[in-house]
Amino acid sequence: MPQRNAELNTASMADISFLLLTFFLLTSSINTDLGITRKLPPPPDPTVKPPDVKERNILKVLVNKSDLLLVQGRPIDIVQLKEVAKEFLSNPANRQDLPEMEEKTIENLGTVKISKGIISLKNDRGTSYNMYIQVQNELTSAVNELRDELSRQRYGVKFADLTNADFIDAISKAVPVAISEAEPENIGGK
Repeated sequence: MPQRNAELNTASMADISFLLLTFFLLTSSINTDLGITRKLPPPPDPTVKPPDVKERNILKVLVNKSDLLLVQGRPIDIVQLKEVAKEFLSNPANRQDLPEMEEKTIENLGTVKISKGIISLKNDRGTSYNMYIQVQNELTSAVNELRDELSRQRYGVKFADLTNADFIDAISKAVPVAISEAEPENIGGK
């Protein structure tokens, strides 16, 4: 009598594996909220010529492939960036080498001086994601602190604590997010 090999019936193993995979996919949460939250401006109208911006109204921030930070061509440390950006945007001493200030009357706020300053950010293609996020964080913090200062001065509370939509809109108009980001390219560096 020939000897028979004992076999294990594995026909249903594929079904069980598929059911387990489906179960884990449906019950697991995948974090998709990564990145920087920004409201993008509408696309520019091709028929309208962009306005000329004076050199004094632009703060040039460059990050090279070695994660070295240059502001107006001078190297600075990341911890200094927020204060440099705040001084640039607010121009408290009305210096001629910082942006022009324009007086405007804003509803619910009155007459305020608004900076014509724009922060121009350019990264190298080799800039690390960590450095990119740090620079974005410092520039956003500068704008947020300027908004907090104005909000406390006019309404007695931080900008984030404002509940009146008209007050939020007024502060946002007085201290706009004026950060222009250029397409990454090979800037160079060590």
